[in-house]
Amino acid sequence: MFDDLLQANALFAKNFPYRGLPGAPAHGLLIVTCMDSRLDPLEIFGLNVGQAKVLRTPGGFLSPNTLAGAIAAVHKLNVDRIMVLEHTRCTMASIDEAGFQRDVVAHAGQPVGDLVFGADPNQAQHLRDDVETLRNHALIKGFAEVGGFMYDVETGQVTQAC
Repeated sequence: MFDDLLQANALFAKNFPYRGLPGAPAHGLLIVTCMDSRLDPLEIFGLNVGQAKVLRTPGGFLSPNTLAGAIAAVHKLNVDRIMVLEHTRCTMASIDEAGFQRDVVAHAGQPVGDLVFGADPNQAQHLRDDVETLRNHALIKGFAEVGGFMYDVETGQVTQAC
């Protein structure tokens, strides 16, 4: 089932270009963004591998694990800028959390338990809340600048929202 990917990787590994690349991002940047396949954060900002850390979640939602990743990036990987990048036409912004969970249960036939997916139709407020959480967290405030941004999947344009 994964043979195509392993074959592609064999070609990539033959001329592996990233040997010796440090783990810390060269631009001190962390991008927290959605897992949507229409977003390539490095390409969107003209960056290369090794220049930014990227954390992807459904909807770019700041989950507890994402917050932990941001804190780790700030204190262990020399990150001093955090960009929260959401996008237009996001599935996670098309429905509320309860509706999303009902859809998953209907599709899977299993309960989701205590999982929180982060679905929220008020995307702008959700973005502001996540940015404020990061800006005011004791382990980030004073260590990194935080901004919230919106990517338009139809034009490629990014605008700062907060």
